[in-house]
Amino acid sequence: MSCGCKTSGDSAHSCGPKKTANGCENVNTCGNSYKLSVFDWLSNISNPAPNRCDFVEVRFKNDRKSFYKNINNIPLHIGSVVTVESSPGHDVGVVSLTGELVKIQMKKKRFSDDSVLKIYRLANQKDLEVWQEARKKEESVKIEARKIAHRLGLEMKITDVEYQGDASKVTFYYTADNRIDFRQLIKDYAGAFRTKIDMKQIGFRQEAAKVGGIGSCGRELCCSTWLTDFRSVNTNVARYQQLSINPQKLAGQCGKLKCCLNYELDSYLDALSNFPSSSTMLDTEKGRAFCIKIDVFKKKMWFAYVDNSIAWYDFDIELVKKLIAKNKRGEKTLPLEELKQPETPFASIDLIQENNVDRFEKKGRNNNKNRNQNRQNNNQNNQNQGQRKNTNNRPERQERSERPERPQKQERQQNPNLNNQQKQQKPQQQQKPQLEKAEAATDSQADKKPNPNKKKFKKKFPPKKDNNA
Repeated sequence: MSCGCKTSGDSAHSCGPKKTANGCENVNTCGNSYKLSVFDWLSNISNPAPNRCDFVEVRFKNDRKSFYKNINNIPLHIGSVVTVESSPGHDVGVVSLTGELVKIQMKKKRFSDDSVLKIYRLANQKDLEVWQEARKKEESVKIEARKIAHRLGLEMKITDVEYQGDASKVTFYYTADNRIDFRQLIKDYAGAFRTKIDMKQIGFRQEAAKVGGIGSCGRELCCSTWLTDFRSVNTNVARYQQLSINPQKLAGQCGKLKCCLNYELDSYLDALSNFPSSSTMLDTEKGRAFCIKIDVFKKKMWFAYVDNSIAWYDFDIELVKKLIAKNKRGEKTLPLEELKQPETPFASIDLIQENNVDRFEKKGRNNNKNRNQNRQNNNQNNQNQGQRKNTNNRPERQERSERPERPQKQERQQNPNLNNQQKQQKPQQQQKPQLEKAEAATDSQADKKPNPNKKKFKKKFPPKKDNNA
C-alpha cells in the first residue's frame, strides 16, 4: 500500500507500467508529480556503507514536507503512503525521498535530529478512507471560514485549509498585512467545524506557492514547482540589468518582485565589473559629457553633453577607458562628434529565409506555367495570321516537301546537260506564280461586280471556316 493515486492497493498494481524508481507519474499524489520534488539520482546505486540512512522525507498537502525516522525498518520507496506521528493523533503522508540524499536535505534545511518524529506503519485501508474523506471537505470548509472572517470584519484572507490525516485537527493558512485578533474567530471556527483549530500566517510568496498559477512567461510558477527557498529581491537587481523600474512588469503573481530577476544577476555583475562607473564624466573641448546609458551585451556606453543632452554618442568601453585616463592627466579630449567613428553598414544574409513569404512555394511551378501560357499565346497568334492570309486570297508558298529536290553531285557529274535543262525550266517556273496572281486578281474583280441574273437565296447553314487552310 504505497501509492496514493486514487487507489489504496499495492504500488505495482495500482500504478501499472508508469511506476518507476522515482515514483509514480500520476499527477494526483505520487512520486515525481510532486511540487518541489527532489530527483533521486542514487536510486539505482546500492549503498556500499553498512549503516543505512533511517530518515525519510514525507510530503503532505502542497509544499509542506518533514523528516521522519523509520525505526521499524519498513521497506519504503518513493510514493509509499505512510502513517506518521503527529500531535495530537497521527497524520498520513507520501514518501518523497529516501536514502542518502535525505541527510543532505536535512543538512541544507538545518533540521535537527532531536526533533525527528517516527513512522508508525504503512497506511492501511481505514487510514486511507479517513484521509480521503477529510481531503474532500477542505474546499467547503475554506469557503465557510472566509464567510465567518468577513462577518467578523477581520482584514485577512484564508488562503488554504489542510486537514490532518485522522481528521482530528484542521490548519488554516492566511495572509494579512496587520496583526489579527483571533479570540472570537477561533471560537466560531471550533463551534462550526467541531475540531481542533490551528492558525498559521504565511507570506504572499508562500501563498502563490500553495495556490499555483501561470506566470507572465507562460510557464507554471517557479515557487510552486521547483523553487524551495525565497531570496530577497530589491529594485537594485532591476537597475543592474538595465530594466525600467515599472512595478507592473517587474511584479509577479504574488504582487512582489519576480524571483527570476535573481537568476541572471551574477552574470550581469561579472559583465559590469569591466565597465567604468556609470557616473563617469568626460572633459571635452566642447564641454563636459556624462554617461546616459549602458549596453552590457554590446559593451558600449552612451554619452551626451551636459548643456545639450538631446544628441547621444556611443563608444566602446576600451575607448572610454582611454579618455578617462587622458582626463586624469589633465588633458581634454576631442569633442564627441569627432571621436565618433562612422559605422560600417553590415549586410545581413538571411540563410534560413524566414522573412521570405514565398519560401514554402516551389519556384519551378511558376516557370512552367509561364512557359505554357507563352506557348498558347504563340499558337493563337499563328492561327490569326493564317486566317488573315486566307482572307487576302494570297497564294500559299510551296511546302518543303513539294519543292523540287536538287540533283546530287554524282548525277551532275554523270549528266552535265542537267544544268542547262534546269536553267531553261527556271523562267517557266517563275512565270507560273505570276499567272496565278493575275487569275486571282480577275476573280476578285468579278466577285465585286454584282450579277443581275444571279438568284438570291438564304443560306440555312453557313460555311465552316477551315482553320488548317
